Amino acid sequence: MGIGVNKSPLSGPDSDHHHHRPIVMAAGDGEPDPAVQQRPQLQSKKVCVVGGGMAGLAAARELRREGHAVTVMEQSGDVGGQWLYDPTTTHGVVPSSAYACLRLRTPREAMSFSDFQFLPRDGPSRDPRRFPGHREVHFYLRDFCAAFGLMDAVRLNTRVVRVAPTSTTTRQRQWAVRSVRLLGGPDDDARVEEEEEVVFDAVVVATGQYSHPMLPSDIEGVGEWRRRQLHSHLYRTPEPFRGEAVVVVGCGDSGTDIALDLRRVAREVHLAASSEGATPAVSRMVANHGDVLRLHPRARRLHADGRVSFADGSSVVADTVIFCTGYGYSFPFLDTGGAVAVGDDGCVVGPLFEHVFPPSLAPSLSFVGVARKVLVPWFVEAQARWVAQALSGRRALPTEAEMLRSVDEHFRAREAAGVPRKHTHHHIGGIDKMIEFMEEYGGLTPMEDWKEELLLSSMASMCDDLETFRDRANDGENVRKGLQGWRGGLDAQAQYKTMDAAAEADGLAIDD
Repeated sequence: MGIGVNKSPLSGPDSDHHHHRPIVMAAGDGEPDPAVQQRPQLQSKKVCVVGGGMAGLAAARELRREGHAVTVMEQSGDVGGQWLYDPTTTHGVVPSSAYACLRLRTPREAMSFSDFQFLPRDGPSRDPRRFPGHREVHFYLRDFCAAFGLMDAVRLNTRVVRVAPTSTTTRQRQWAVRSVRLLGGPDDDARVEEEEEVVFDAVVVATGQYSHPMLPSDIEGVGEWRRRQLHSHLYRTPEPFRGEAVVVVGCGDSGTDIALDLRRVAREVHLAASSEGATPAVSRMVANHGDVLRLHPRARRLHADGRVSFADGSSVVADTVIFCTGYGYSFPFLDTGGAVAVGDDGCVVGPLFEHVFPPSLAPSLSFVGVARKVLVPWFVEAQARWVAQALSGRRALPTEAEMLRSVDEHFRAREAAGVPRKHTHHHIGGIDKMIEFMEEYGGLTPMEDWKEELLLSSMASMCDDLETFRDRANDGENVRKGLQGWRGGLDAQAQYKTMDAAAEADGLAIDD
């Protein structure tokens, strides 16, 4: 689901930046406005997008809409990013962290781009549930590619190995992007690497949020443990743990999903809470399966003899420890001479203005998808549109000094509020603040009231029961009316036809 480096964290959408709003260069009506006549003509840039997941595809679509030439580089064999499930975790780079039982925790009605609804679709492999599994999300992203003709801009099996400015001069800055394309079969030994370097006017980094598994630094003896240990990044199915005693460290989204998955085959599943403790919903989940699940305070030490001890002094003997302890940011390909970097703890990247722009390199370098605890499709769409319009000149950014000052103010405010460093990139301020950002910086229309109501009621249900909230519908009258138009309206019918026609033209089998 944490800067700035050198005491400058990124600024968040929840902070007060109304004095730094982007200036929108909109065309006027009636008589020509002298001020508008003097503004520079919109520019078209050659842009590289690193990553073909949800953030990267949103960036590609918005950049094209704004008239830029786009190349998306994706290291996997298909688009989808984290939603491209790969059962293999035993060799090479493992780009996706999706496990087999992964399902959305946000209703599909609210888990879409603003103008491309996540509609249920017919097909033998499709998942019509309100909270579908990872495969359906992947299909939605392929549908999105087909509808907007993005696949011709995507270079698959292409890993970016270096991104660096070609010049230190701001006016002439371009970016050299070196990539390696993997050719051949699925066997690593049969693949050939083809290296290429291309110069771009701008780079959008839309990857790196879930590629660097984090292990807790406060658990002793990790190096002494002689039995199996792994991060949830490498977890796929429960079968390898049949009959075992498993300790799951962390009771966030992945921790609770995996604990419930394991209870079907494991002898014992011990769920160790984080330092913040377990929520009431987690406690109820464990109580419902008291024959297999056990809840403990945070794990304190792993012992060479197979014991795991907890903060209350208790211990258990385990066969496997699974760390569901989150991810750090990682951009090993990025070479900016320290202008933007990831902190030593991996929790923070910066300095970034509003999670997006490094002040000294904006707008030619930007990040889409760094922010966490957001409504991802809408949020990355807003960020991507802001980037596209900043590059064209339609929107003006604050000066470098103003952006740096804003970053520093935000860092001090969060520190004073006691927000942990690891939450630097977490959106704080609720749905209203998030929607405010999307409207102000992305120009998106407000989310319909019925969708917001559905989202809030789903969150309340999840807080009540982690196991059943996805399959319990308690829609109010407003939501039911909204759903009628959403599923059967003219816009929905047109979207289906557009997807099918575009998919046929591109040769995409979107129901496979």
